Amino acid sequence: MKSELFGSSGVRGLVNVSLTPVLAARIGLAVATSAEPKKVLVGRDTRVSGLMLESALVSGLLAGGVRVNCLGVVPTPVLAYLTKTLDADVGVMITASHNPPQYNGIKIFDGGGTAYNEEKQNEIERIVKDERFKLVDWRNVGEALFIDESHYYTEMVQNTVKLYKKWRVIVDPGCGAACYIAPSVFKNLGCKATAINAQPDGFFPSRSPEPNPGSLQSLAKIVRELNADVGIAYDGDGDRVAFVDQEGEFVNFDRVLAAYAAHMTKKAHGKTVATNVEASMCVEKMVEAEGGRVVRTRVGDVYVAEAIKQLEAVFGGEPCGAWIHPQCHYCPDGILSSVLLLKALEDEDKTLSEFISEVPQYPTLRENVACKDEVKHKVVEEAEDGLRSVFPRFNHVSTVDGVRLALEDGWILVRASGTEPVLRLTVEGESLKKAREIMEKGMMLVKRLIGEVGK
Repeated sequence: MKSELFGSSGVRGLVNVSLTPVLAARIGLAVATSAEPKKVLVGRDTRVSGLMLESALVSGLLAGGVRVNCLGVVPTPVLAYLTKTLDADVGVMITASHNPPQYNGIKIFDGGGTAYNEEKQNEIERIVKDERFKLVDWRNVGEALFIDESHYYTEMVQNTVKLYKKWRVIVDPGCGAACYIAPSVFKNLGCKATAINAQPDGFFPSRSPEPNPGSLQSLAKIVRELNADVGIAYDGDGDRVAFVDQEGEFVNFDRVLAAYAAHMTKKAHGKTVATNVEASMCVEKMVEAEGGRVVRTRVGDVYVAEAIKQLEAVFGGEPCGAWIHPQCHYCPDGILSSVLLLKALEDEDKTLSEFISEVPQYPTLRENVACKDEVKHKVVEEAEDGLRSVFPRFNHVSTVDGVRLALEDGWILVRASGTEPVLRLTVEGESLKKAREIMEKGMMLVKRLIGEVGK
């Protein structure tokens, strides 16, 4: 079933356009109908539409007879962790993560704190579409209570990590959901933490809720001026983290992912690491050098989490700052990731720039090719044989998400966009010349296939 509601990270949409209170109430009713939960936790980020959508979602859950505990504004990983810790049957987070403020979303977690997989999402979607809602008798309507149990999460972090160096940290929650918890976590661990943009504001006036080199220029400047050891920034709901090193330089997502994956592999004396098909081949280079192996999944943290569980991987993450630490829980966790990175730097006695210095940086190219929705998936199917012919000396082919061919000196990925009538080509090479050569051949093939399939 091709999902119309759910994307790679829950339901997302423009507020009061595609994501309305009516839809939120229907999703709440669908969750109550599908899972028949007795207890559901609900959290939200700081977006101005959060309370509106929370009220609607909770109404749907109550109409289905569910007891709801509202957590208020919390990071997504806190909602996920508390869902398991407080023995709730389901957790629901209202967030659009790193998207602009006019967007919001709904992400659903099972009782173990893992995001709903495709099967469970499709069940919710079918109930919404067919309106197969189970409304309880008026005597059995649920009740909603506000609770604050986030201390369970902060205690977990403090019990997991002990820091011995007095780190000078600049923490930038970006006016998002990590405002309340992140600065206090670092201070409780003995860090000298300075917080910026730590006032909750759903308009995100200080910077974009997506932490990237452009949005973190102010953080980089403050790190330099205050002579800090590291700058740490989160997205709107705190499940992603980005780093600025002691020189005020933005740390490449792929390289820090690879360096930390290698660190965990070394600690575990080998073992598996999971990442998605878009991550740099530097992850393999670093992990395999430590005797580990890398498994690649579809894009989306739920797929990385599933792979970690199935393969008992020691670590997993995506090159957007979404890291999963299975020793604690299975939701990407920006706050926990940033603390664990400081611990890794202590263990290896390195600065952040030294920590990633051994990770190779390869040039990456991306191109979009217009392709009608009705044929784009067929083109991707045809692209597998085509890429094998164009690049006969390939090492490995993966079809878990589009077609990804690993070559001796690079790789190419062809995927159908889930939101636009385009095909996305991603290429990485050991040199810019090689990356351009791979991209040129890939573009020629894809354009030829579009012409042939579209006839």
